[in-house]
Amino acid sequence: MSKQPQIIGSRYVLAVKDLTISANYYQYQLGFSTLWSGKGWHFLKREKFFVMLGECPDDRSAFETKNHSYFAYIEVDGIDTLYDEYKLKDIEIKSGLENMPWGQREFSIQTIDGHRIMFGEEIENEKM
Repeated sequence: MSKQPQIIGSRYVLAVKDLTISANYYQYQLGFSTLWSGKGWHFLKREKFFVMLGECPDDRSAFETKNHSYFAYIEVDGIDTLYDEYKLKDIEIKSGLENMPWGQREFSIQTIDGHRIMFGEEIENEKM
């Protein structure tokens, strides 16, 4: 009998203009650490959030894709602390920390390459 497939994780693949600048941003601003780098790629992680940055200097930037630049919704434990951490750094916060009617406390950021990330934490919601 064959084993049932299970999705056990995900990694986000992002095109960036300048790999060194983008990798430094993820490390020093967003708190990621390097897993591997070479041949036009830089793989990073922060806890269970993995990104694979690929250098594509001639492609359109995520800034040009407008709302399609959102690429991830990251579930967080301790979202207020993460929000405070990012507020203290030079990170563009697109939407401030807010309790949403669908039972999530959320905020979003935009990276230096124009990619947008939403962070959320489940909260109690009487209306759900």
